[in-house]
Amino acid sequence: MFCFASSSFAQFRVEVSGVGVTQIPIAFASFRNESASPQKITSIVRNDLERSGLFKPQLLKQVVDENQRPDLSAIRNKGADAFVSGSISALSNGQYEVRFRLWDAVKEEDLGATSYVVYTQDLRIAAHRIADFIYEKLTAEKAIFSTRIAFVTKLGAKYNLWISDIDGENSQSALSSPEPIISPSWSPDGKYIAYVSFESRKPVVYIHKVSDGTRHAVADFKGSNSAPTWTPDGRSLVLALSKDGSQQLYVIDVKGGVPKRIFQSLGIDTEPVFTSDGKTLYFVSDRSGGPQIYRVAYPNGTPERVTFATPYSISPTISPDGQLLAYVSKVGANYKLQLMNLATQATTELTDTVADERPSFAPNGRMIVYATQQSGKDALMTTTLDGKVKVKLAGQVGDMREPNWGPFLYKSN
Repeated sequence: MFCFASSSFAQFRVEVSGVGVTQIPIAFASFRNESASPQKITSIVRNDLERSGLFKPQLLKQVVDENQRPDLSAIRNKGADAFVSGSISALSNGQYEVRFRLWDAVKEEDLGATSYVVYTQDLRIAAHRIADFIYEKLTAEKAIFSTRIAFVTKLGAKYNLWISDIDGENSQSALSSPEPIISPSWSPDGKYIAYVSFESRKPVVYIHKVSDGTRHAVADFKGSNSAPTWTPDGRSLVLALSKDGSQQLYVIDVKGGVPKRIFQSLGIDTEPVFTSDGKTLYFVSDRSGGPQIYRVAYPNGTPERVTFATPYSISPTISPDGQLLAYVSKVGANYKLQLMNLATQATTELTDTVADERPSFAPNGRMIVYATQQSGKDALMTTTLDGKVKVKLAGQVGDMREPNWGPFLYKSN
């Protein structure tokens, strides 16, 4: 198996190294009664928008709720093109009502308002949904602030699989084990996570239901069972198995059964990942001598090599539109996050860190989450596609690694 660098815990911090896109200047008033709320809603919303790289938030020293028409010309004179106001009310049943309104300060137009009634534990979710509303109104793109990230921590001899908000907060443990957990992979509908657990002292692939924690082993064959990824229809997994000798790629029904080998090679094949249309499968192979990224038309194509710039390229992830490949390459003694335009082959090095690993695209393709080390400390990070805006995620104490960004939220039945 190929080697990967490790990473870990750090707190929220935005690092801007010169933004290459036009940012929307947006102003916020402190929500009325926010001081009585257990969560600072406006701060969460501003942080969400700032991490996207598309907004430049500022907090005005005024309190304006959603029922008041603000002085939009004065707000515009302070350099803001949009304005957000709102209020938070504690209800008698222990819930909170969060209201807000978005204004276009340039056209002096009301862009809409809504409200959420939630319990204390869901106040952060309400804030992320407000950020989604603002992002979608002002960019006409799908927002990702209400999506989730899966990751693994190691603290002492204990491993945990966590599901969190995209800022690393609101983490919930899906699995705890004294043995390693690796390679979490979200199902296309967000209801399940596939992962590899070593709890039986060998790598076994499980499928875990997020809502109730039930799970079943889908691949427990002789040798190594690793690197699961979902087919876009959610009915099967492609994974790397060594049951018949060297590690090769197989497809297996999510209920289990007999796996079918996709193709055979003389090398080690691993880390499969699909394009969103399911027509192309990218993977890592050492068939050329060292690990490189290949692609193949699924299921019956001929593999072709994609990466050539360095002798070591691993951990492919494909943008939802199929146009970009993010991966990790070894540059000298360092592991660096790279972004390739698949049409032109132009490649950009996104980070100045030296131990990057396991990138994963946001479901709208606008950001990437990855694991790394920075200033001697481990971290999970998100970055914009130009590498200009990076954010350390909050999280659990211990080494944090193996991030995987979940899909857009599914609707419960």
